[in-house]
Amino acid sequence: MATKPKSHGIDAAFTRSVLKGSQIEPSYSGALSFMRRKYTKDLVGADIAITGVPFDLSVSNRPGTRFGPEAIRKASAQHAWGPVWPWRFDPFDTLAAIDYGDCVFDWGAPQDAPLAIERHISEVISTGTASLVLGGDHFITYPVLKAYAAKFGPIGLVQFDAHRDVEPDEGGRMDHGTMFNLAVREGIIDPQRTVQVGIRTCFDGEETYGMTIMYADAVHAAPAEEIAATILSTVGDGPTYLTFDIDCLDPSTAPGTGTPVPGGLTSYEALAIIRALKGLDPVGMDVVEVSPPFDHAEMTSNAAAMIAAELLCLKAWARGARAAS
Repeated sequence: MATKPKSHGIDAAFTRSVLKGSQIEPSYSGALSFMRRKYTKDLVGADIAITGVPFDLSVSNRPGTRFGPEAIRKASAQHAWGPVWPWRFDPFDTLAAIDYGDCVFDWGAPQDAPLAIERHISEVISTGTASLVLGGDHFITYPVLKAYAAKFGPIGLVQFDAHRDVEPDEGGRMDHGTMFNLAVREGIIDPQRTVQVGIRTCFDGEETYGMTIMYADAVHAAPAEEIAATILSTVGDGPTYLTFDIDCLDPSTAPGTGTPVPGGLTSYEALAIIRALKGLDPVGMDVVEVSPPFDHAEMTSNAAAMIAAELLCLKAWARGARAAS
């Protein structure tokens, strides 16, 4: 016998009266907030704010990630049904979550965008609320990290990516391939507590910057639990941020991205590693580089939405969520 939905309501993004729990509504209609969370600028009582940064002004190849947050929100509707497999719990029974809308900046003054992003995130975390950012190209992680470092000091970083994004830059440029070089030099992240997962590119003169690098071939060859153990031992117990560049996934899994590199992780491999990271409680998270104009059948935005949902499960687990017995 089919299970009756918890609710036949509509537009929970606006009509929801409580921040916890899930409300089932048709996945093909209604106001498309992330996972049907309430759209609000009120951070009171919120454990986590999901927010978009529709920015693609620093891409080195194909643009289009300004449409990423919208696409991820739309794709998330089909996953907003309650318990998430294989966690077997609804993260929103534990986390009071809101959709905080998007960061706004003047597209005619791109030089002002980094500060606008940093201030946007600072507003969120000043209240004790964590952020889950939907990108946007990967440069946005740099001003987001600046906001977190201002609060926590140098932080650890877990980076899922095809690229290391540490190409030399003396500062002053916006480039989605240089920002972690800047973050190390400016003391925003602690390179000894940084691990880069799924890397499969290199360049002349590359240095490690003291980071732990897990190249794609090694990730393919090892069990998810082994990869997760290395990540957890590297970042330790200090404040840690988790960033997921969707091009960490193979183009056969996620074609809708600006700089696709063959040989990447499958969605299963990536999700298995995230699930094995139990015990990690990131202070903030993001999923970036979804470029819908180059997507096919919403494959990339769907993968990104699922990754974001499972990152929330990871955080809910750290807050005590467990499957019902």
